This record gives sequence, structure tokens and C-alpha cells, in this order.
Amino acid sequence: MITVIVTISLAFIGYTVAYLNGLRLSQRQERLARVNRQLSELYGPLFALTEANSRIFDAFMARNAREDGRSPFAHELPPTEEELVEWRLWVTTVFLPNIQRMRDLVLKHADLLSGAEMPPILLQLSAHVSGYEITAARWERGDFDEHLSVVPFPSEELAAYAHRGFTDLMREQGRLLGGRRSH
Repeated sequence: MITVIVTISLAFIGYTVAYLNGLRLSQRQERLARVNRQLSELYGPLFALTEANSRIFDAFMARNAREDGRSPFAHELPPTEEELVEWRLWVTTVFLPNIQRMRDLVLKHADLLSGAEMPPILLQLSAHVSGYEITAARWERGDFDEHLSVVPFPSEELAAYAHRGFTDLMREQGRLLGGRRSH
């Protein structure tokens, strides 16, 4: 009788341990799948776009800054007509498409955001894009009175957010993979 009880007890303990281990592995796989989606569908592309946008803006400034190194929009003297024409070209062909892609990534993949709430920096990005879309629409009508968005672009804060999100998720991915991949 004792042999039967011990056998049944060991079988039950073995089953419980196997069940709990399977549950833990399943949860880990689900977390890894989510982290992989966050990296590939949101934070990876957002990080790449913020980096590319920053570098292309730096290239624009290298070519178009005033002699003192400042933007024509951050200067005592207003921008010249040539500077405004060049600005509109860069905004419509490079900057606006880039920031629209950033906003669209956030809107399409909001379910992949880390945290329980929409970060204010992403709301500011969306508002900035909308502000530039109306400015660009005015340009299409030939109205060149405005040249900036009504909401400033959160360049440094957005770049920091995207970088932090990307690197944190890469670390989490490495941890979930058992340390086989760390950044």
C-alpha cells in the first residue's frame, strides 16, 4: 500500500513540476514573441527613422545654416526667399515623409508600446506632423505665409525615447534567449 501511495505521490509531483515548467516556458515564449514584434514592428523602425531624420537634418543644416551656424528660423533676420524655397523642398521631400512614417508606426502599432499609457512625446510627434501637414497643404495652394508646424518637433526627446525603447527591448530579448544575445 505504501508503495502505491509513494508511486502516486511521485507521479503527481512529477506531473505538477512538468506542468509548471511548461507553463513557465510558454509564458517566456509569449513574452519573447511580443518583444520580437515590438522590436521589428515598432521600436526598431522608429529608432532607425529618428536616427535617419536626425542625420539628414544635420546634413541640411551643414548646407543651409547661416554663417553663425544657426537655422534661418532661429535668427534675428528672417529667412530669405531662397532659404524658404530650399526649406519647403526639404520639408516636402524628406522631413515630412519621415515624420509621417514615425507617426504612422506609432498609430498602427500602438498595441506594442511599452507601458500602459501613450507617452506624451508620441502625442507631441503626432501633433507636430498634423501641424506640418496643414502647412504643406497651404504651400500646395501657393500660400507661403507659414513655414513651420504649430507644434515644435521633439527631436532630442523622441530620439532618446526611441533609443531607450530599442536598447531596453534588445536587452530583454537577450535575457529571454538565455543570454545568447546581449546588447
